[in-house]
Amino acid sequence: MKLLVVGSGGREHAVIRKLKENKEIEKIYCAPGNGGISADAECVDIKATDKENMVKFAKENAIDFCVVTPDDPLALGMVDVMEEAGIPCFGPKANAAIIEASKAFSKDLMKKYGIPTADYETFDNEKEALHYIEEKNTFPIVIKADGLALGKGVLICETLDDAKAALREMMVDHVFGLSGNKVVVEEFMTGKEVSVLAFTDGNVVKPMISSMDHKRAYDNDEGLNTGGMGTIAPSPYYTKEIAETCMETIFLPTVKAMNAEGRTFKGCLYFGLMLTPKGPRVVEYNCRFGDPETQVVLPLLNSDLFTIMKACHDGTLKDVDVVWSDEACACVVEASGGYPVKYEKGFEIHGLDENGQHDGVIVYHAGTKKENGKFYTNGGRVLGITAKGAALQDALDQAYAAVKEIGFDKMHYRTDIGKK
Repeated sequence: MKLLVVGSGGREHAVIRKLKENKEIEKIYCAPGNGGISADAECVDIKATDKENMVKFAKENAIDFCVVTPDDPLALGMVDVMEEAGIPCFGPKANAAIIEASKAFSKDLMKKYGIPTADYETFDNEKEALHYIEEKNTFPIVIKADGLALGKGVLICETLDDAKAALREMMVDHVFGLSGNKVVVEEFMTGKEVSVLAFTDGNVVKPMISSMDHKRAYDNDEGLNTGGMGTIAPSPYYTKEIAETCMETIFLPTVKAMNAEGRTFKGCLYFGLMLTPKGPRVVEYNCRFGDPETQVVLPLLNSDLFTIMKACHDGTLKDVDVVWSDEACACVVEASGGYPVKYEKGFEIHGLDENGQHDGVIVYHAGTKKENGKFYTNGGRVLGITAKGAALQDALDQAYAAVKEIGFDKMHYRTDIGKK
């Protein structure tokens, strides 16, 4: 079989390395891929959002199955055009990907179908939003850009001045482009945050191992929100009892709600959860694998990933056993200094072998390029240094030991992944 994976980051690298374990897959292409991914798949210079050329390539190269992982191409309908061309895909169609592409849609869905989440209101007028916040006069308060914003469109405002600045950034200065034309203002929830990715064929839901992302740029959860500076799995706070509650009150109700709306969701549905004193609530949905959650979840998957993906597409997930390791996994992200704002590219990376790997860990490449056999930085998040262990501390010790040996100029990473 020949597979095409759409995307270019650490998440795609993790997906590809897991797919490679299936011996029936003779070739994997990745479009556009990156320097490190080129050791595991043939990279093709097509933008992840270029539907026309992606379909053309898939047809010309007789692709048997396509895996679409980033939010942008999913929201734009990459799965729709691939399926129309006769190429089966893992991932939701555009009308289902809206569950991430519009936070207003997802909040309204939860309200309509009684799925627990934070209280909220939606606004497309800055003055009306500010008036609502002033009337509420409860801080902190959360302001979210409605559309896709690379995981950075959520601002927690501690004061009214913070809220004014956030609204101005989103709705006037358009820091997140068109994504901020509409905003969701919601109550600030307290508790432990947990990420649960789940395979679904539109009816059956099979959750993956829970994980915990570390979004803020700096230690002690300080600094700006990023796409994720590191992850651990499983989350120590996500108990069997909480998992059962989530299945009954959140996971299955969400899939049923999407069916009722005529938006059947097939693929990976990501549940961002807050374990509040009143029980688990949804913080956000994503329509795809999380990044960097995928980098700690997939190494713990003992079953064949391609078999599961095909079952999600075919509607036969109930017939597939999804088996997980009882180990722990940790990922520490090495980022460019200045990320998530301004940063430089093009620094040589030391400590990697010719395949972009390092003994004792898995190195997932998020933003690298390869020239003349050497790897260089080419993005904000550069590498995800990932390790497994019998216990979480074992995994963290291995990952951080490798971080000391792998690096580049102006590198930045958090030293407290997994500590809390």
